[in-house]
Amino acid sequence: MDHPALPPRPSLRHFDHCPWLYADQATEEQRATQRDVLRAIGGDTEIGERCYVAESAAVFPDRLRLGDDSYIAAHAYVTGELSTGPHCTLNPFTTVRGDVVLGEGVRIGAHTSLLGFNHTMSPDRPVHQQPLTSRGIRIGDDVWIGSHVVVVDGVTIGDHCVIGAGAVVTKDLPAWSVAAGNPARVLRDRRGDAGAATPASGVRREDGRASGGVSATVSGVGGSERGAGTRGPGPSPLALARFAEAARAQVAEVLDRCWDGERYVGRPGVAPTVRAHCDAVEIAALLLGTVPEQLSAGEHVERLRGLQDPKSGLVPEFGETVPTADDDGFIGEGAALYHVLCVGYALDLLGTALPHPIAGVRDMTARQLLVRLDSLPWDTGAWGAGAWIDSWSTAAHWNLRHGQAGDATVESLFGWLLTRADPWTGMWGTPSAQAGRLQVVNGYYRLTRGSFAQFGLPVPHPERVVDAVLDHARDARYFGSGQENACNVLDVAHPLWLSTRQLGHSTDGYRSGEIRDWAERQLAAVLPRWRPGQGFGFGPGTAGPGPEPGLQGTEMWLAITWYLADLLGRSDELGYHPHGIHRPEPARQGTRTPT
Repeated sequence: MDHPALPPRPSLRHFDHCPWLYADQATEEQRATQRDVLRAIGGDTEIGERCYVAESAAVFPDRLRLGDDSYIAAHAYVTGELSTGPHCTLNPFTTVRGDVVLGEGVRIGAHTSLLGFNHTMSPDRPVHQQPLTSRGIRIGDDVWIGSHVVVVDGVTIGDHCVIGAGAVVTKDLPAWSVAAGNPARVLRDRRGDAGAATPASGVRREDGRASGGVSATVSGVGGSERGAGTRGPGPSPLALARFAEAARAQVAEVLDRCWDGERYVGRPGVAPTVRAHCDAVEIAALLLGTVPEQLSAGEHVERLRGLQDPKSGLVPEFGETVPTADDDGFIGEGAALYHVLCVGYALDLLGTALPHPIAGVRDMTARQLLVRLDSLPWDTGAWGAGAWIDSWSTAAHWNLRHGQAGDATVESLFGWLLTRADPWTGMWGTPSAQAGRLQVVNGYYRLTRGSFAQFGLPVPHPERVVDAVLDHARDARYFGSGQENACNVLDVAHPLWLSTRQLGHSTDGYRSGEIRDWAERQLAAVLPRWRPGQGFGFGPGTAGPGPEPGLQGTEMWLAITWYLADLLGRSDELGYHPHGIHRPEPARQGTRTPT
């Protein structure tokens, strides 16, 4: 008897165009080929379980987080920074570029473009020379986008939306919208016609899975969760709470990973540093309210206090000698400058203090201070100038606790700063064609952290500061897709926070909508960057310690997350509050020695 021939196994080309068949029908050889395809994807990439990426797709991300049971089909084009929840599909010939975040169960039709970046259009230069900007695209859970749709930069699409084929989405869409047209407009509420046919032809639910429920990112900390559409693109309360819960549960593993058996390292494989020990203390205090378990509280105190040189009051790096002071008695650069901050605040969190005053600051006259301030590299290195003031003023703060600082010298610092602030920007220093406002804004953060914020004094020209910082935050070189590092984001978030608190925080405050939009986008992007059991990396590229998770990135991004959430009035959802270097409250009120 003749038996009917078995249907042939689908080819890889078949799976590329019909990837929903892959999980059930692929051979082991085809699965091995797919593993090779996934390994070959560049950038900072994490792929969930049972995912498929077509070999014919052009996937060149700076950062990719693909949730479980998701796929990228044939000839799709993906660049920039894409993060998806589970059960998301990019069908054939889709284009996803820039900064794009998808929730759970998002279906993207063939030939659709999600363009999370843009060019400026200044008339003073050709288009091809214009810088890029990126506000990002945020798409909620259970969203169905038809074929040949275009979604432009800055758009948020709420949960449960359906968008008809050929639509051009230029403005936010509320949850449950059925929208179509060019420009897209809301036709009706999806809940009012449940089960009716939609205009989004060209998309099908190939796997038949439901997309309800609470989503979770690849990292497992809920970065793509959404509420019912009442919020913007920021994470839902559940997402923030789950992130903090996951971080708290994993922090012991994060710290142990950076303990070499004797001392703390910034990340595995590098040499121990003083800062790494201080970061470990900050992280444990922030999330656990206790000390890192590798040492007892007394051992932490003994080690950190023992690092300070009794004569100069400085803390050199491990294996290095005490740096030589300049003519005015204080140092101008090097790790010991930052150790004034990190060792001092680590000991403060441990309930004690540096045992000795910082001599170079204690003995400096007002005249010497003013000469130093005038000589700082304001035109070429405003960040370094701000960092020096941060260190000097923090040393003065510790010395005031010892009763060994001249009040008049500290007041001279604030007098110089108030008379030198640029009334057009509220800042110090000069932007450049090469770096834009980077040096000025980053230097502003360091300068004001150690001076005005630490001493509880108002900053000059806060509205102009907001203007300058928001302008800088649009610079795609530092805030384009996948470009953000911890320093650059913190150095925008803190000045915005400091200025808005001074101006009066309210939903109708000075440029509050733009501030909230920026904070929401950044917060939604931060949470998926947490690596389970490893923490946060500092950021892409070679700046700072780089992308590998470690103590510095973890300490900084945890604080950044709090500031971003607080700009939105939502920091209570995290259940933690910085109390160390990045504390929001002043460490003291005014410049006088307590009596």
